[in-house]
Amino acid sequence: MAEADPPARTISLGSGVAALDAAAWDALAGGRNPFVGHDFLSLLEESGSVGPGTGWQAAPLLVEDAVGALVAAAPAYLKSHSQGEYVFDQGWADAWARAGGDYYPKLQIAAPFTPVPGPRLLASDDGDAVLLIRAAEAVVRQNGLSSAHATFVAPEQMPLFEAAGWLVRRDIQFHFANAGYASFDDFLATLTSAKRKQLRKERARAVEGLRIEELTGDALRPEHWDAMWQFYQDTGARKWGHPYLTREAFDLMGARMADRIVLVLAYDDRQPVAGAMHFVGADTLYGRYWGCLVDIPYLHFELCYYRAIDMAIARGLSRVEAGAQGGHKLARGYGPVATWSAHFIADPGFRRAVADFLEQERRAEETEMEWLEGHMPFRRKD
Repeated sequence: MAEADPPARTISLGSGVAALDAAAWDALAGGRNPFVGHDFLSLLEESGSVGPGTGWQAAPLLVEDAVGALVAAAPAYLKSHSQGEYVFDQGWADAWARAGGDYYPKLQIAAPFTPVPGPRLLASDDGDAVLLIRAAEAVVRQNGLSSAHATFVAPEQMPLFEAAGWLVRRDIQFHFANAGYASFDDFLATLTSAKRKQLRKERARAVEGLRIEELTGDALRPEHWDAMWQFYQDTGARKWGHPYLTREAFDLMGARMADRIVLVLAYDDRQPVAGAMHFVGADTLYGRYWGCLVDIPYLHFELCYYRAIDMAIARGLSRVEAGAQGGHKLARGYGPVATWSAHFIADPGFRRAVADFLEQERRAEETEMEWLEGHMPFRRKD
């Protein structure tokens, strides 16, 4: 019996997510991870956080069927730098420049400024997902780009990139896994005695003389966003020179995503002095932004890590993802977890050099992962 012809498909490069039908995009995104949803990606464009002058030109990859219905998509951007990605390839860019090549622009498949694993190929069918990968390769070749990169890819999608011949890179984050805890004390009971005492001491010390509020949904008012913007600017200035998000992005988050956001604010009398922003997914709490106006010992740990554990347990969520890097999270019950990215390098010689680099990096990362797994703060089981 003859095989049926594959369904007709049209592949294109869009100019932004905001102009696309929200319901169609979100049907593909699945609704579990807020950072690939239409609300988040479109507000980045509408607020000017991505777009002209930012080095992030929205260029989503789109697959439509014979009647023009969207059947697959990938959030993609033409990048003129490597900032806001959290998978660092500046060394590759320097090497390619020394060889006489232009590394930028490159194609980046990602949720901007968001080191959160999630789907990057938004499709219900693997065949359509593979078309997105081939589309990314075509964009690189047809436009003379150096490379395409898919960062913080959901582990279940990595085999599709591997089968397509993309290079694989692994990194480490620290996540809290909710083992069905009934309370924070229930979680503490699984730690060694010394760590249990340390965490209790840190929590008590952090909130001395402070009032802590957790705000979500309709409880979020303009003054809360004003405060969070201040905190975010402070952290941005210290970590990467300037904030990635604009002030308008915070207003749009409040207007469109307030039910999926929890602000945890610390007040000294009536003045907010520190805050953390968390996003709520289907089974995960995502810690995203933090900042403070005064240096208070352990307050960062309280608002970003311990309160996040409290909220995840109260909401019955499976885990907390508290952002990139941060070995200090290990002592606070956040275990090492592999994160993944995939890289298409157009030039064969450059590809070999990057592959050699990744092999050396992988061996070092495996050693680090083994060490971290052996230094978790949990009590030994008999």
